[in-house]
Amino acid sequence: MVLKDECFMTGYRKQLISWMFVMSQNIFPKLFKNHEPWRTYRAELLTSPENTIGKYLGLFLEKYGLELISKVERHPYHTITRYGPKVEDEIALHYLCLSNGKRSLYMYGAILLAILPEYYNYYLRSFRLGKQGNPFHHYDYKKLLNVPIDDFRQAIFSTREFKLVNRPLI
Repeated sequence: MVLKDECFMTGYRKQLISWMFVMSQNIFPKLFKNHEPWRTYRAELLTSPENTIGKYLGLFLEKYGLELISKVERHPYHTITRYGPKVEDEIALHYLCLSNGKRSLYMYGAILLAILPEYYNYYLRSFRLGKQGNPFHHYDYKKLLNVPIDDFRQAIFSTREFKLVNRPLI
């Protein structure tokens, strides 16, 4: 009976955290982002040359039925690191970015408010992976959409780490 209740609570917490992510995506950019949005859409990204960051980004968005979020076009992080859009993946990606040197109010909020203790080991592995990689949070990814994704990954991660992030997308 306890196991059933724990599974129920995990599902409920994931739904709550997912709702918080969705709500914050509408509010945070309006309050804290003053740069121009990309104005780039999934269909356009899917026409990018094969094996580029742009093509992989388009495939990621298509696979999950997503579009880029205006002014916070962070999905390239997902394609470079291979983290999915599930709640636990989003949180793990924030841990990776934290240890990789990224600093933002949104990231701190996600880490503090959206913790799922049952994924502690996943978060720890993500934190270690980010710490071992070269910083990648500071790039202007709109300018890198035509860069070959494997070349970029190899510049960020060592050979051992590259194997962790170079698994099939679909």
